[in-house]
Amino acid sequence: MKILVTGAAGFIGYHLCELLLKQGHKVVGLDNINDYYDVSLKYDRLKQLGIAREKAEVFNKPVVSSLHPDSFSFVRMNLEDRNALPLLFGTEHFDKVCNLAAQAGVRYSLENPEAYVDSNLVGFLNILECCRNHKIKHLVYASSSSVYGLNKEIPFKVEHNVDNPISLYAATKKSNELMAHTYSHLFDIPTTGLRFFTVYGPWGRPDMAMFLFTEAIVNDKPIKVFNYGKMERDFTYIDDIVEGVARIMNQETASLAQADKYRLYNIGNNNSVKLMDFIQQIEQNLGKEAQKEMLPIQPGDVEKTWANVDDLIADYDYQPNTDVSIGVKSFIDWYLDYYGKTVS
Repeated sequence: MKILVTGAAGFIGYHLCELLLKQGHKVVGLDNINDYYDVSLKYDRLKQLGIAREKAEVFNKPVVSSLHPDSFSFVRMNLEDRNALPLLFGTEHFDKVCNLAAQAGVRYSLENPEAYVDSNLVGFLNILECCRNHKIKHLVYASSSSVYGLNKEIPFKVEHNVDNPISLYAATKKSNELMAHTYSHLFDIPTTGLRFFTVYGPWGRPDMAMFLFTEAIVNDKPIKVFNYGKMERDFTYIDDIVEGVARIMNQETASLAQADKYRLYNIGNNNSVKLMDFIQQIEQNLGKEAQKEMLPIQPGDVEKTWANVDDLIADYDYQPNTDVSIGVKSFIDWYLDYYGKTVS
């Protein structure tokens, strides 16, 4: 198939492109490479896919990978560009689309709400319109566990009420689900929303806990432990995540009944890990104890997440089987190598 992956320079997007290429698909990666975090990391991810930085820096100019010249290309583009994105769809004739591009981050949405409206709402509408007008066979898109808000029922199930988001980021993701439902209903477009739970692993985002903790410990700085450490997360290793996404992308959608055209799934590790246990795993792998600054919970944060992924297991034989001890070691090995760090 020919697949568009938006957010291709991002953490999950990069890993998904790599897997889809290994499976023999043709992939077009799209990303605007914004400066929410260090763009060098984004360009280095693209370099792993064969796209040189100087080629990827130019907007709206598709470039072909030197590593995968017949199967991977990249274009720097804003999702909300209502002229450029339809032209890309009209030129490339995609079979399927995986929309991972979004302005990420719960806390940052308190500081820069406009960025979330532009990318997550206007950009997603543009994707939906392009899928409608170019007969895309299946749109898979990133939602988030943050839509559950202050839900107290554990583990989180897709059937639970998600009408009370506690951050603008969560509100935009809930809006994406509603928008996708409308387009599936009105225009017969198969859409699948994936509520991602805390994803970690090599090439991870610098604003995520795994990265922040590791960087602080290596550099002899205190780590910020919110809610005084009384937090739990469904930490999910990146390989398990993209394997699940790829299984959905590879499904034949032509036979889907009308009632199945709109679907939502949790995608996580199917268990919850205490934050302090997670920190301990990092400490053990670094051979160094963290200096801990215990702080109250942050606005927009929740105390515990835990994904019920029974539906994804039943429908796709999804198997999140990477133990947190293995995943943490893999990240730290990558971090030390990528940044040329040693632990003293």
